[in-house]
Amino acid sequence: RRSPRGRGPRPGSAWSRGFATELLEIRSREPSPSLHVLVVPGNPGIVGFYKDFVEALYENLGGQASVTAIGHISHGQKDYEHGRLFSLHEQIEHKIDFLEQELLHTEQSIIVVGHSIGAYIGLEICKRFQKKVKIFLGLYPFLTLNKNAMKQSAIGYVARSSLLSKGVSLLASFIGSLQASVTRSIVKRFLGSSWSATAIDAGCSHLLQYHTMRNVLFMAKTEFQKLNEEPDWNFIRAKQAQIAFLFGVDDHWGPLTHLEEISKHAPRVALSIEKEGHTHGYCCTEAGSFWVADYAANLIKNQMLVGDS
Repeated sequence: RRSPRGRGPRPGSAWSRGFATELLEIRSREPSPSLHVLVVPGNPGIVGFYKDFVEALYENLGGQASVTAIGHISHGQKDYEHGRLFSLHEQIEHKIDFLEQELLHTEQSIIVVGHSIGAYIGLEICKRFQKKVKIFLGLYPFLTLNKNAMKQSAIGYVARSSLLSKGVSLLASFIGSLQASVTRSIVKRFLGSSWSATAIDAGCSHLLQYHTMRNVLFMAKTEFQKLNEEPDWNFIRAKQAQIAFLFGVDDHWGPLTHLEEISKHAPRVALSIEKEGHTHGYCCTEAGSFWVADYAANLIKNQMLVGDS
């Protein structure tokens, strides 16, 4: 059963592919909106991290588009799937199924906004629904491995080891079981010294769960296996007029060398570099959420005007 939705980012839930799905949605002020923006998170796929971004994007679009952020399976507060682990492929199919159920049969144009590995997932959604998706925007995209990034290598090492993954997940769940003020203090100090209160709340309630952390690491393991391949340049080139990417200056998940690769293979893709000092995890800070939402809304409005002319 879906929770009621209304204005202001409202947590909700749905069932997609038979799995409990956390949503964060704001319905358009228009009775029959022409646009629906689907926000696909990175990993962790916790929609609570995107609350400020979703709200700011909605407001910057003048309330004329509905905005939905969809969480990943078993990255939620409760272990509805009883410890089952879900791969990148399964998370992609989950988003595709949601679109088929909820949005495909409406008159609305779909805009897909993907962050980090959500950009990879978003491109897969676009492949499946090429007529329905009008614009794809990848934010700080993770589309292929960065062999020079030590942090990626370290995460990959932990993710490939079942023993280490279980150990990290047990530690996360132990921290999550402590007194709330202690948990919050630890998260703020070690994860989010600049995080917003909203992001810290989401980290404490969702990320510090054994099932969530196991799924975060298992998904990462399957990401590293899949993203060892080259991006689908043929598809990106074919749809380049409808695709845009925002890169960060110092982002090991989406380094500027990847921007150069895209420019070489698909020169008409709209490419931007954020130089304001925000990070890959922009959605966990108020300043990052507001800046990126403003950028995304302006791009969407400009692209839709171009598309309508």
